[in-house]
Amino acid sequence: MNCAVVGAGAWGSALANVLAANGHPVQLWAREPDVVEAVNGSRENRRFLPGVSVHPAVHATGAMAEALGGAQMVVYVAPSHGLREVAASGMACVHPDAVLVVASKGIERESLAIMSDVVAQAVSGHPVVALSGPSFAAEVAAGQPTAVVAACHDLASASRVQRALSSDVFRVYTHDDVVGVELGGALKNVMAVATGIAEGLGLGHNSRAALITRGLAEMTRLGVALGASQATFAGLAGLGDLVLTCTGALSRNRALGIELGKGTTLEQALEGKDTVAEGVLNTISARALAEREGVDMPIVLAVHRILFEAQPARLAISELMTRELRAEQD
Repeated sequence: MNCAVVGAGAWGSALANVLAANGHPVQLWAREPDVVEAVNGSRENRRFLPGVSVHPAVHATGAMAEALGGAQMVVYVAPSHGLREVAASGMACVHPDAVLVVASKGIERESLAIMSDVVAQAVSGHPVVALSGPSFAAEVAAGQPTAVVAACHDLASASRVQRALSSDVFRVYTHDDVVGVELGGALKNVMAVATGIAEGLGLGHNSRAALITRGLAEMTRLGVALGASQATFAGLAGLGDLVLTCTGALSRNRALGIELGKGTTLEQALEGKDTVAEGVLNTISARALAEREGVDMPIVLAVHRILFEAQPARLAISELMTRELRAEQD
């Protein structure tokens, strides 16, 4: 089917290649003129995914109407903080029968909405499928085996996306827990910043394992409070994505945390970067959600203090270790 990918960062470009390799013509919308020119000219997204050949069936455009016109599946991959604006800008151009896929991970800061709700509000009248899971764009683009989840309350729409994206190296599972799948993809970024900070401080594998495990407990608590299934957080979009982002060398959030742990300020760590470390914005949203729902999330609060309240990282870790003693299970 004709497909549109809205957002030509590394992940958007990788997904465009996956769809094109499966035989689907793809229009790739990019905000940056140099990305459009490079993709259509040299067949490479040199800004966001250098060294990867763009499939011949992918055509880049800076015109939203051209990208969306006739597309039976629209994949949104814009950063979370700009997703609503980007989706709304093309609302009138979306085909009436199109299924919408949200591959952006995050929680909108102003509304505290998950990304599929943001798109459903901006482009109403379409089924919306959330795509998440452990998936570094560079490895997907290199054809390394990857497994993700397509979640939707409408199983037929999730299955449609599953069939379009699945291949012998890209396996898609369906799910009906949209809230759990999306929260897993958003909150793991905050935990990756935390584990990066610990690494930057020179702490070892014991500390990282503790942060990952207790981070998963926090993610699950918030998810259940918002109506998600606890079991979802033991799957690809929960534990799978959490482990990848907290340990993988390609994780932007982990890398940011390492810089902070070594004493770099947040402003210095973000300076001059084209790509977004979603964990920074997600920390604000996660803290607000935890307060709204009355959920205890000490790691999220510690990361917030380090990022935005100038608390020294080592002191924040010490406070986590000296909290009131308790049972592991709630």
